[in-house]
Amino acid sequence: MAKELYKVFKALGEPTRLKIIKMLSVQGLCVCELSETLDMLQPRVSQHLKILKEAGLISEKKEGYWVHYSLDKKKMDDVWNGFKDFLSADLRELEGYGEEYERMEGLAENEQVNKIKEKIKVERD
Repeated sequence: MAKELYKVFKALGEPTRLKIIKMLSVQGLCVCELSETLDMLQPRVSQHLKILKEAGLISEKKEGYWVHYSLDKKKMDDVWNGFKDFLSADLRELEGYGEEYERMEGLAENEQVNKIKEKIKVERD
């Protein structure tokens, strides 16, 4: 799940893509409508749509000559719920977080961390 969340948040981490997501939450739009609304060339809009589609956040529906894009609200709900599950998961049980867990466990005895904390405390007093 962490890899999927990374891909989604990376897709949403760009301001233009976030704008597109917001606009698609209001109504479905085609590339030319998005291009006009964003005041951006169609190829750039298409690149953003491609990234959002690869992240699974939007869907497309061909209607004649046009392709209409819409927000996949179920996917957005799944992402939000997955993120909440990720945040509430035990760090020891998450794949790829073992080393971080072990380091966090040893912070109280870490000399370097304690020196920095003491220095900050002295500077504040």
